[in-house]
Amino acid sequence: MTDLSMARTAPIAGFDVAAIRRDFPILSQQVNGKPLIYLDNGASSQKPEVVLDAMDRYYREMHSNVHRGAHTLGDRATTAFEDAREKVRAFLNAGSTREIIWTRGTTEALNLVANGLAPRLKPGDEILVSQMEHHANIVPWQMVAERTGAKVLPIQITPNGELDLDSFRSLLNERTRVLAVTHVSNALGTVNPIAQLIEQAKAYGAITVVDGAQAVPHFQPDVQALDCDFYAFSSHKVFGPTGIGALYGRESLLEEMPPYQGGGEMIERVSFERTTWNILPYKFEAGTPAIAEAVGLGAAIDYLNQLDRAAMEAAELELLARANTLVETVPGMSIIGTASQKVPVLSFKIDGLHPSDIGTLLDQQGIAIRTGHHCAMPLMDFYGVPGTARASFAFYNTLEEVDQLFAGLQKIQRLFA
Repeated sequence: MTDLSMARTAPIAGFDVAAIRRDFPILSQQVNGKPLIYLDNGASSQKPEVVLDAMDRYYREMHSNVHRGAHTLGDRATTAFEDAREKVRAFLNAGSTREIIWTRGTTEALNLVANGLAPRLKPGDEILVSQMEHHANIVPWQMVAERTGAKVLPIQITPNGELDLDSFRSLLNERTRVLAVTHVSNALGTVNPIAQLIEQAKAYGAITVVDGAQAVPHFQPDVQALDCDFYAFSSHKVFGPTGIGALYGRESLLEEMPPYQGGGEMIERVSFERTTWNILPYKFEAGTPAIAEAVGLGAAIDYLNQLDRAAMEAAELELLARANTLVETVPGMSIIGTASQKVPVLSFKIDGLHPSDIGTLLDQQGIAIRTGHHCAMPLMDFYGVPGTARASFAFYNTLEEVDQLFAGLQKIQRLFA
């Protein structure tokens, strides 16, 4: 049995977790009479005070619609909104803000790309995805394939939850038009060798699309170094508000693609004879945007930028390492996904226990995890399970919380032994 006597916010690898936790007001509450242990960060991360303050300040001091207001509040709102776009550009190291499209999140971004690329596809063309994709990076491609006659082909994975690179290479050919793959698996935590995949796909002229939703909370991608054509992520995964995300798109491709939605802002001129499109990035941003949410995402990026990212990543990996060492303390527990490169995600099952029962019983102890298929049904089918229990950690979690998770699992296992 592990020692659970350490301080609740004990430092990890020189990273001041106690100071970090004070920035996140939601973490100080109790759930079911127990201190909240929030281990569902893969679904949605919590928000620091500076994000909440930035959104509140926007509504109190500058709320207006953006871009066309001939008044001071409109100017303030537009400046804050476009400043947030620049922060996303710098965060991803995109070449221009023209390449940063606001969306409602990763799902809408991937739908935008799939529909925008549809005119390029014809019968016999092939779209490569992987067995570990979130449904958001499978279903839009299936819908487009049905319309165009293209085929969606899955890249196989290995039993430990890594992409089978031999399978990938065997699928690549002159018919490959799109490679759409996740940077990090939401269900397994696997970090995929994205740069290698992109390089090989480009040798066949394929367009490369990366789902970065689970990557950006843990490390900072560089879209120019990756040389991807598209990269999408969601604000709420990266300590910002819900309802907004961003799509990086290579400017030349965005110029060629038709708009995904029609309405205001995305037009240059409208007549009953003809409509012409606005310049990038506004061509893809129909209607009133999520202005406060963009401001909140900008504040979240500012917050991350002032952290020691290397220390943060090391602290998260120490959390995962502690969890891996404690698996053997819970009889019948096994990990789903044991890739050599992972972010701090622990997807697991316990013999004789349904994942939803595990989640419910942990919640009674104040511990929040996620259960189910994690919007990755093909992956669950590969492992022959209906779903898993998933604990996903962030840099504000502590080693003691990892210990409490396993103490809770031990208690549950004893109840059903």
